Parts: sequence; structure tokens; C-alpha cells
Amino acid sequence: MRFDRIELEGFPIEVYSLNTAVVGSGAAGLNAADRLYSLGVRDIAVVTEGLYMGTSRNTGSDKQTYYKLTLSGDTPDSVMEMAKTLFDGGSMNGDIALVEAALSAQCFYRLVDIGVPFPHNRYGEYVGYKTDHDPRQRATSAGPLTSKYMTDKLQEQVVQKGIRIFDGYQVIAVLTDPKKSRAVGLLALNLNELQRPEKRFVAFNCTNIVYATGGPAGLYRASVYPESQTGATGLAFEAGAKGRNLTEWQYGIASIKFRWNLSGTYQQVIPRYISTKADGSDEREFLQEFFDTPDQMLKAVFLKGYQWPFDPRKVHGFGSSLIDLLVYYETNLRGRRVFLDYTQNPRWGSNNGKLEFHRIGQEGYSYLEKSGALFGKPIDRLMHMNEPAVELYRNHGIDLTREPLEIAVCAQHNNGGLAGNIWWESNIKHFFPVGEVNGTFGIYRPGGSALNSTQVGSLRAAQYITTHYMDEPMAVSDFIDIVRKQVEDRIELAKRFATNRASDVKSNVMEIRKRMQERMSKYGAHIRSYREVLKAIEESRKELEELDKNIVISSISELPDAFRNRDIAITQYVYLNAIKEYMEKGGKSRGSYLIQDDNGKLPVENIPEVFRYSLDDGSLSKVVNEIGLEMGEGRLNITSEWKPVRPIPEGDSWFENVWRDYREKKVFSRE
Repeated sequence: MRFDRIELEGFPIEVYSLNTAVVGSGAAGLNAADRLYSLGVRDIAVVTEGLYMGTSRNTGSDKQTYYKLTLSGDTPDSVMEMAKTLFDGGSMNGDIALVEAALSAQCFYRLVDIGVPFPHNRYGEYVGYKTDHDPRQRATSAGPLTSKYMTDKLQEQVVQKGIRIFDGYQVIAVLTDPKKSRAVGLLALNLNELQRPEKRFVAFNCTNIVYATGGPAGLYRASVYPESQTGATGLAFEAGAKGRNLTEWQYGIASIKFRWNLSGTYQQVIPRYISTKADGSDEREFLQEFFDTPDQMLKAVFLKGYQWPFDPRKVHGFGSSLIDLLVYYETNLRGRRVFLDYTQNPRWGSNNGKLEFHRIGQEGYSYLEKSGALFGKPIDRLMHMNEPAVELYRNHGIDLTREPLEIAVCAQHNNGGLAGNIWWESNIKHFFPVGEVNGTFGIYRPGGSALNSTQVGSLRAAQYITTHYMDEPMAVSDFIDIVRKQVEDRIELAKRFATNRASDVKSNVMEIRKRMQERMSKYGAHIRSYREVLKAIEESRKELEELDKNIVISSISELPDAFRNRDIAITQYVYLNAIKEYMEKGGKSRGSYLIQDDNGKLPVENIPEVFRYSLDDGSLSKVVNEIGLEMGEGRLNITSEWKPVRPIPEGDSWFENVWRDYREKKVFSRE
């Protein structure tokens, strides 16, 4: 790695030159750095806003899942079977599904080898369980903090290898050649030195960029992403990277004071759903307004544990996803607050405060019976079956034994993201989005497949880089010639943000962010309307066009948040346009969202017309939308293309042929 100090228009810039910069310090980014080093690359570094920020480090669920090939018992499974499961989720390219399946065991055992405590039996079998959209029992877990364990252990590997970590560096531009066909570097704010202009901006002149920035977590107000993560997808769109399947997300019920998914036993112990006015008064149980019998209601609550993500296919007939709609109705339309109460059983379906367990359905009854939990209140059952779930909240200042837990339907994971090929390389050469920022998945995916994808995608990027892209970074003088205008534009933008600062004017940075996030939660989350999306697009366009002059910061310390707002604004504009493209293609309700349809059906009779919907017929599950943004000099132009999904390849499995192609490195070809 080389270091230089240059000046642009009299402004000092530090420049580091290296082969590969890995942006992000979650499970995908750290694995990419570790794999690159193991494959022989030494000229690498990790660039991160904060080593202990991000989703991998700060999120989890009742039993956070890792999805991989079956590795125990006599249940038949194969790479092709797993690939088919991923592919059958819809709008997922078959070649990527095959790669995800083929490398799942290798990546899983690598995590085992470095110390992630996945459980095995006395014979060494890594037994599994069945997760959502999973026909086998491929799932495993190291507990509610599985991704944190992964990140911790991967960080140990990076530190042991002496890989440099630029901690506290916020990327504000992906730098490309003039045609936006190749990535050549990064521009970052040094968050450790914001007060010193000569140290404020740092450029990375690199042959390759592995982009592991996570999903666009800052898009939504109702979000279960950790507050420490906002994402940086907009920078990639601005650089010319295309998005894929941006419409496809997962939404589900989560706590909002401490952000956490409320799946699994949090629902299976049958808590009481209550709502109040904004001031906490007028407490009432509201679900019973919409179910015909207590049996239907209690069964739906139990199944919410298995079927956590909202799914419009599970709304009709008093299904579990009706609960998500009712929570949304109560919070967003009625303006009330909703809580889970574990201190009492639901009144409807109880006798003298004791739950009538025969009402929860055979599946629920059998589950609680086998768990020895046919007794007491929800908190008693939760303590019996999953005491760490209670301790988790207690450690964050919430005592479930005494107080209700405030909830909302929140954005949790983006199945779509930036487009990449089978080596996770973008349409921009030398730019590799890995982890959630990559649009690997389509409409549905098995629970836990996202964690597997962080490891598979980063390994594939490392393999391709070490085979094809080992060139030294270009000379600094050549680099500056190429990126001069891009860097100067960002410096000028920072100056404008700083110029907007005024001692007598209050900062509006977080006010603007709140407005953008509320727009996305209202119009682009799990309840969508074509008319409202068009309105939101116009609001978003105006916001983006006027953002540079409208942001007012109180001090230079808010400069990073001003740039984050700009990234969110770009990202929101592209994502809303992707939703519009899908609707104009004739798309209906699918995945984890409901699209209002005046000619559709209502989930239940006594619910507003906004919930009238029709299920998608599946025809669009065989195509993928790729969308891009052309911007600059007042221009905002969306490009959109619908492509047929690529089928699962039928590769040559004759050993002698594969061995020869491997020796000759033909297996590492781009396509």
C-alpha cells in the first residue's frame, strides 16, 4: 500500500493506493478480506464507518438462522436440490442459486473452523431444522446472535493476518472511469479528523472494490435494522451500478424501542396484542375485532412465530399475516400504539385468566406440549422455553415480566439490491457488491439464506479477483487525472453543506431524514398503492433535486449525516421507481407486500378499502427487473429492463473434464 498527499484546487487530499479496498466490516466484508489474504493478496484494506456498526454485528432474532446443505441424518439432499429451492422462490437467476448451494457447505465449515459455535451431536453431525420456504431441514443456528458470532470470529482472522482496517472512514463516492464502466477508487470522509480540513478527505486508488455496505437500512422509518446502519446503495447507483429486484423485501413485526425481530417463541407463547392511544391510555385488545372465533385468532398468533415475514398469501382465511395488516391498521391509520403483553393471556380464549390451550390448534398445542409449556402466562412459557429471549430485552432496559413491548411492522431485509454476476461483479467492472447490498435473491427465500450469501458472495469475489484482477493500482497522477472532477464535485458539495451552516438556524439534517423515511414507510413498504407511489416519486425527486441547498447543518460534525441523507435520497428515488415499474408491468401482491387493487378482495369485512388486494399470478416470477439511474447536471433519468431469469445450469459433471478446466483456470471465466 502506497501513501501520497496531493492538492486539488488548493485542497489537501490523502491518497492510499492498493489492490483491493473492502468497504464494510460486517460478515461479508470481513470474510472478503480474510479470503483475499488466504488466496494470496496482501495489498488489501478494510474501509468502514465503524468497526462495530452494521447489521451483522447488531441484529438477530429468536433463533438467527444459517441456511446450508443438509449435513446430518438420512434425509436425501443435493446441491441441485438446494439450488432448486432457492430458484423456486421466484425471480432468482438459476446460476447464482447453484453457486449459493454449491459453496454453502464449504463456507459453513469455514465458520465452524474459526470458532462459530454451531451445534453438532456427539457423532459430529450438524443437525438442522426446517425454516420458512425450506422443504428440508437445512437450517442451523448458533442462537439469537449468530451473525454477531460470525462477525466477531471473522474479525479475529482479519486482525491476526495484519490486514489494515481504516476505522471511521465514511465513503462518499465510488470513483469510476469517465464511461462508468470500471471502478477505480473511493473518496471518503475521515470521521476521526473532521475538524481538520487537511485530513478531512481521503481517496483510495484501487484496482478493485469489494462493496459490503449492507442493505439500504436508512430508507425506512419503521425498521428493525440497527440504528447504526444506514447503507450506501445510492453511491453505487450514482456511479452507474444497476439494481436488481429492488421491489423485493421482507417486512415483519418487530419491537421499536429496541429493534429486534419478534419471530419464533416470541409469538408461539401466545402473547396478548394490545393497543393504546398515543399517550398510553385507552388500552384494549384489538385483534378480536377481526376474527370470528378465539380459536382463529390464537392459531394465527402462534403461526406468526413460524411465518414471521409478512406474506399476502397468508392473509386470507384468517391467516397469520392478517395480524401484520391489523397492526399496521392500528398504528398507521388509527394512529394508535401497539404492544405485545407477556404478563397476561389474551382475554379472548382464556377462562379466568388461564389460556384454553385446546383453542390454539393442533400444531400449536403439540408444540407447546412437547416443550412442556402448557401452563401459565406468556412470560412463564417464554422463560421456560427461551429464557435468553427475555434476558436479551432486559439487557436493553426492557423487562418483559413487568412491561408491554411496543411493536410495528418493520422493514427487515432487502432480497434485491445491486446487480451482480456469478462472481458477484457488478455491471461496473472491478466493483463487487457482496452481502445484502447485492440483489442475490428474488421474491421468496429460505430463512437464513442471507447469512450463507454473505460468505459465498465474498468468497466468489475473492476468487475472481485473485484470478483476473491482481494488477497494481495505477500511478497516482493517472488516478487523479481520471477522478479529478468527481472528487472536486464532492468537495464542493461538502463546502455547500458547510456554507449552509448558520449559528442562528437550527440543523434540519435529522428532520429531513425523518421525512424521507416516513415517506418510504408510508408508500414503499408492505402496503403499496400505484397512485401513492407516483406521488411519492415526485416528492422524492423534488427532495433529491433540492437537497444540496436545503440541508442546514449546525456544525461540521453533521457533515457525515448530510452525505448519508443524500445517499438515502438517491436510493429512495430509485427504489420507488422500481416499485412503479413492477406495478406498470401488471404486478400484484406477492412476496412481502400487498398492492392495493380496487377490483380485489378484502382480507376481512370490517377493514378499510386500502387493504383490498389480488394475489400475483406468478407470471412475473420468471423475469427480473434491472434498473439504473443516470444523474448529473440536473438530470435524473431512470433506465429499466426486464430480463428472463437464467435457468439453473446443467454443468459438465465428468470429473476428468472439470479437473482439466480447473487446472487451466477456465472455471474462473466471467460467464
